Amino acid sequence: MATVYLSLGSNKGDRAHYIARALEALGAKGIKIMRQSSLYETEPVETISKGWFLNCVAEVEAELLPAQLMHTLLDIERSLGRRRGLPRGPRFIDIDILFYEDRLVSTDQLEIPHPRLTERRFVLVPFAEIASAARHPVFKKTVAELLAETQDRSEVRPYQNKPTK
Repeated sequence: MATVYLSLGSNKGDRAHYIARALEALGAKGIKIMRQSSLYETEPVETISKGWFLNCVAEVEAELLPAQLMHTLLDIERSLGRRRGLPRGPRFIDIDILFYEDRLVSTDQLEIPHPRLTERRFVLVPFAEIASAARHPVFKKTVAELLAETQDRSEVRPYQNKPTK
């Protein structure tokens, strides 16, 4: 079993519902969720969408190799309505592999560790909540150090699930 960190995000529809369904789908595919961060509302970054995202990070255990895991994640995204027609557009669900053990993967389809995670508070804040001591396999810095050093100043705030009137 490999220890893997995943980022999950949604900014379309019932965001919390889509993240919950994605986590359930991971379990149904034999991917065991070990820890999950809180949900965070995050300002849109690197997207044409105006809607705020809901994000979290999950530590999982998987028997799948990195490429197999990526295909499984894409299947889960499709099953939850994700269509990749509009780059950087709104999405029901987005699931990215952040770290896969300390492996380095670089193919046309997949790059691990995630190439932009050091530039994204919406990833680093929830990641630090559950694994602040996890070490980036290239930069050799902890997630906490990467968060302290990031230039990204976008807003990341705890999600307050308030019922609508």
